[in-house]
Amino acid sequence: MIDCIKSWFLVQGLSDALSSYWSNGVIGISILLLAVAVFLIVDRLLSKAVKVYALKSRNNWGEILLEKKVFGPLAYIAPLLLIQIYHLVFPFLHDWVQKLLIIGFILIVLIVFNRLLDAVDDIYRNFEISRTKPIKGYLQVVKILFNIIMLIIIISIIINRSPLILLSGIGAATAIILLIFRDFLLGLVASIQLIGNDMVRLGDWIEMPSSQANGNIVDISLYTVKVQNFDKTITTIPTYSLISKPFNNWRGMEESGGRRIKRSICIDFASIKICTEEMPGRFMGIGQVRRYLERKQREAEHIDRLNNSSPTDKPVEVQISNIGLFRAYIQEYLKNHPGIRQDMTLIVRQLQPNESGLPIEICAFVNETEWDRYEEIQGDIFDHLFTVVSEFELRIYQKPSGDEGPGKG
Repeated sequence: MIDCIKSWFLVQGLSDALSSYWSNGVIGISILLLAVAVFLIVDRLLSKAVKVYALKSRNNWGEILLEKKVFGPLAYIAPLLLIQIYHLVFPFLHDWVQKLLIIGFILIVLIVFNRLLDAVDDIYRNFEISRTKPIKGYLQVVKILFNIIMLIIIISIIINRSPLILLSGIGAATAIILLIFRDFLLGLVASIQLIGNDMVRLGDWIEMPSSQANGNIVDISLYTVKVQNFDKTITTIPTYSLISKPFNNWRGMEESGGRRIKRSICIDFASIKICTEEMPGRFMGIGQVRRYLERKQREAEHIDRLNNSSPTDKPVEVQISNIGLFRAYIQEYLKNHPGIRQDMTLIVRQLQPNESGLPIEICAFVNETEWDRYEEIQGDIFDHLFTVVSEFELRIYQKPSGDEGPGKG
């Protein structure tokens, strides 16, 4: 074939040397064009075959394999085999063509393997267990190790040396390798600890002030954990930071079905006093308030018995404060509120008095974990309490206070 082309160029009046160059160029370009044509044909046939499999498949595995183009690189095998003709036409290129073919096959296997692992991760995400046991970090470890092995083999082919010689050289440079692959090793250990100890899962709401992250985990990989904040920004956190730095995981709250309210109402000291005679009567119809008053009455009777009071002695008066009535009212209100979990902690207590008055803290759990519903229920509760506090002749402290209070001014 090459002799015929060379003869044609000689007939055209070219010299023997130019005829050889032109004939070799024509053959080389022809082989390349033929390889491209074969690649396009094989690629189209392979794509159609994968699409047919995806349509007939009962699950979405075929669609994922098609999306990741797992089998696309296999179309390069046909033109690589065709290029092997080069060493028959150009014997002096035999060694380089053989090296090129081997390296080409290795790269095809490498690309297919990497894409296959990506597809495996996507397929695995369709199962519920992927939320608790993500495997992306492990797959990345396998991918990195496989890529390193293939890279060593490619280098050994190029320099005509055994891969074992390269591995021995790598062993001598262990310290440098550890420095280079520091992030990889830290990420590997951190990924194993995070997944093994079930510290985070996909979809978990975490809060990490040091990284300004406050949102849901959308991706867990070997090196990073991606958090979509509530303002829709993405914060990327190094995986090992979740091991070395503190963070809050709100998964327990979501799984419990209750979200805690822990807020205080600060009462102005000037408004706290003993109730007038008619005030308790206004709230006797409220169960918790009535029980509070009955308990206070029993306490007074108990004190009388301890003091051996005679029938002629004046009985101990029941001292009821408006702040005590208010606490009892809050307790009763929360126990009857449809948005409060009654099987979880429900406490209304006084905190240490401070310059802002007397804090009355509410610690309870809302039966909704979604942020909007939680805020709505919490807002309704405190709207009501701020409104009824004046019924107990109490005032909310504010600074500066707009109410001068009794006896001022």
